[in-house]
Amino acid sequence: MISIVTPCYNSGDSIRETIESVLAQTYTDWEMLIIDDCSKDGSSEIIQQYAARDPRIKYICTDSPSGSPTLPRNIGIENARGEYIAFLDSDDLWMPTKLEHQLALFADDKVAIVYANYEKMDEQGHRNGRYIIAPPSVTYRQLLKGNVMGCLTVMYDVKKVGPVRFKKIGHEDYALWLSVLKRGYIAKNTNTVEAIYRVNRQSVSSNKLTVLGWQWNIYVKEEHTGFMRAAWYFVNYAYRAFVKRMK
Repeated sequence: MISIVTPCYNSGDSIRETIESVLAQTYTDWEMLIIDDCSKDGSSEIIQQYAARDPRIKYICTDSPSGSPTLPRNIGIENARGEYIAFLDSDDLWMPTKLEHQLALFADDKVAIVYANYEKMDEQGHRNGRYIIAPPSVTYRQLLKGNVMGCLTVMYDVKKVGPVRFKKIGHEDYALWLSVLKRGYIAKNTNTVEAIYRVNRQSVSSNKLTVLGWQWNIYVKEEHTGFMRAAWYFVNYAYRAFVKRMK
């Protein structure tokens, strides 16, 4: 089974389409854990309607608004029953073959994370052929140069690494990927476009200065690279981030 973790907050305009993209998967042995961070817009009613019709969809609500996807994602991980855990935010979409194509790559004992390429769309759902093409594979040292894995495309193997959780820091997904690959595993790309990412220009991560601070913190305080190596990796990261933003 694959456990799909979906944090949700006030996503009434998009959550139906997100759930439908999971229901359309060619691989059907999954559970979808949707963790509602105390939405106020009717998201919970929509999710519970789907949960009532399909037992694979689970509705969980936080005790109080957490203000970030970190706590909801960790709640999802804690409640997951699958051998693999995948992530899908409540305004993003998957292609029908996403799970099927990714699952096959875990046969390699060295692969603990599988990711994919993805397409961007604007907040209104308009697609303009903007694709993010990631490297075919990545090691820990390569990943230090910058995150090449979109969270909406990532799946990790619980049997190999355990139910790893997110830290409450900026770029928490990137920090988690690093913690897994640091053990000697690699991450592998399906080399296919398997998801659609909705660009939200009001998100915290759209603030460039804030994001730069998050990245530096990971190098220095989480990965303990030392100042000189941190500076070198940071330059690589800044360049890649600039190129990615232009797409």
